Amino acid sequence: MSTIESTISPGSDAFAANRAGMLALLERVHGYTQRSVATSGKSRERFVQRGQLLPRERLALLLDPGTPFLEIGALAGLGLDHPDLDKSVPGGGVIGGIGWVSGVRVMVNASDSGIDAGALQPMGIPKQLRLQELALENKLPYVQLVESAGANLMTYQVEEFVTGGNLFRNLARLSAAGLPVVTVTHGSSTAGGAYQTGLADYIVMVRGRSRAFLAGPPLLKAATGEIATEEELGGAEMHTSISGLGDYLAEDDRDAIRIAREILAGIDWQRGMPQQPARAFKPPRYDAEELLGIMPMDHKRPVDMKQVIARIADDSEFLEFGANYGSATVVGHIKIEGLPLGIVTNNGPIDPAGASKATHFIQACCQSRTPILYLNNTTGFMVGKSYEEAGIIKHGSKMIQAVTCATVPQITIYCGASFGAGNYGMCGRGFHPRFCFSWPNAKTAVMGGEQAAQTMVNVTEAAMRRKGGEVDRAKLAEMERRIIERFDSQMSVFTTSARMLDDAVIDPRDTREVLARVLSICRESELRQPQPMQFSVARP
Repeated sequence: MSTIESTISPGSDAFAANRAGMLALLERVHGYTQRSVATSGKSRERFVQRGQLLPRERLALLLDPGTPFLEIGALAGLGLDHPDLDKSVPGGGVIGGIGWVSGVRVMVNASDSGIDAGALQPMGIPKQLRLQELALENKLPYVQLVESAGANLMTYQVEEFVTGGNLFRNLARLSAAGLPVVTVTHGSSTAGGAYQTGLADYIVMVRGRSRAFLAGPPLLKAATGEIATEEELGGAEMHTSISGLGDYLAEDDRDAIRIAREILAGIDWQRGMPQQPARAFKPPRYDAEELLGIMPMDHKRPVDMKQVIARIADDSEFLEFGANYGSATVVGHIKIEGLPLGIVTNNGPIDPAGASKATHFIQACCQSRTPILYLNNTTGFMVGKSYEEAGIIKHGSKMIQAVTCATVPQITIYCGASFGAGNYGMCGRGFHPRFCFSWPNAKTAVMGGEQAAQTMVNVTEAAMRRKGGEVDRAKLAEMERRIIERFDSQMSVFTTSARMLDDAVIDPRDTREVLARVLSICRESELRQPQPMQFSVARP
């Protein structure tokens, strides 16, 4: 491999402008995520009076001290609960991510019951479905910290009820795949949500706090006329001694978390896993801080993505493949903390040669079982008469086929623009990358706002001329303004991440650390052989 030479000038005005823009975006991301923490924290007095821990306190006790936690979907639902982003509380009512519990890497799904008693928020269901998908793909035990008021009946929508069934289906699939499902029911788990508890393999309930029933007292009275207390209907003591729903009776939240940790420690999850030798590696030669100043805020300005590679790769080394052919598409091999990784990235639009080269490289990575990283920075596939004659559709389709059928883990990071079919060829979210992250400046759209607006202006102007009328320039200008505004408002990470079109918005400086973590997860999943069953574990 050869070392990438830095061409970045940290003292330049352009670098300073890029850095300032990136830091401002990171501050916005941080502000929104901290709003969720603060909003949940306002319930502290109520939780203390009940002898309970706040959701994030439960999570902190669950996770091994000092170990990393990769949070997923922190911006989920941003702007969907309230049109004013300054009043929106993201997160979907769920805290989710991958962490370590008793030395076992797990997926955690914790109800954020400090916000609206844990009732589902916008994008709460898609977020939980993504957590389950990641657990299944990466063969991770699934730990739930449940305390949820369930669906908000005031905002009920039938599609949420129907698609929400996938949450329970996936719990059964996880268990049947040999992936233990451990649930601590800290509080309410009602109606359909009762199955979030019932479909677990191990269930911990808290004396005097846990509630699990298909119909709570108000619904029971409305449906049958029967009157019963919450404790009589679905309390922890009843379920652990009479119904058999609960396996362990805890005295409080801390005791429940202790039991959950002991369950994970006792299943011998690492049994049969080969010991992986430590890999020697050298860090990048350039400071990760410089990643803040590489990407311009304007996606139309060119970027040399090799400068990004130089700041995430071991020893800044890169073995480029086909450097002189389709050179706007950059592909090659690097290592991250000693783990081999193929890279596909863009220094501009993808032309026929670049698409063909990327197809070849993706297939070669599959042959050598090398994971692939896609660093998105493209306005799409090249268009025009000469490119059509050169077979851009044919070669682009081959690239999309290779991405679709790849047999190795694929990881996507949106670093700049990801427009049009370029998003597809670069393993956008629709192509199910194993993990998908965004930098704060990333833009995702079918095309740029200016191109969309000019296209519609041209079409509308031609229609006006065909009808023999005068061309209304003022009307065309207003239409152009509205289209640009609509496209620009939807392409930022504050829209895409809110809709779970990525797994998280990450600080560019953390890219290498995040990649090392997910590559380790992918490698571990390849080595692990859980004991699948025909059915999931059923209650006694």
